[in-house]
Amino acid sequence: MGSYAAWYVKRARREAAVTAEPAKAPPITPRRQAIELTEGECWRLLASVSIGRVVFTQRAMPAIRPVNHVVDGRSIIIRTHLGAAIAARASDGRNEPQGSVVCYEADDLDPVRRTGWSVIATGMARLVTDPAAARRYAAAVEPWIAGDLNQVVAIEPQFVSGIRLVGWCT
Repeated sequence: MGSYAAWYVKRARREAAVTAEPAKAPPITPRRQAIELTEGECWRLLASVSIGRVVFTQRAMPAIRPVNHVVDGRSIIIRTHLGAAIAARASDGRNEPQGSVVCYEADDLDPVRRTGWSVIATGMARLVTDPAAARRYAAAVEPWIAGDLNQVVAIEPQFVSGIRLVGWCT
């Protein structure tokens, strides 16, 4: 083994020994109080972030996908592709007028301070079939993933609730 290789092996062993020490327990942080949010606060917070998670049924089981969104009035708008499970469940109203029940969750949590908020909206998801509305929403929701995300889905919640975790020390 050359001198550089021997030096590198010794260095790697020293670093491994340093990282093999047991981790110190994190400082104890007091538990936070969960404050219920009003519906208006929930909508304002949903509109303040662009990422959330949509929960839907796939093969008779719950499925969750991260998506970006915009809020328009009392609707949450997302984009997806034609083959996506959420698009298949969000009927255009001709075959299944009621659409599909979904849940949408968005949050902003600080793991260091253990504060933040979480909002959950439950309601019907339907494909947006009005061409003008679909174009307007498609321009407003810029997808993060590659591909032809040519379907616009509007989630119209019947129930919106949320909590805020409060109380931290400087």
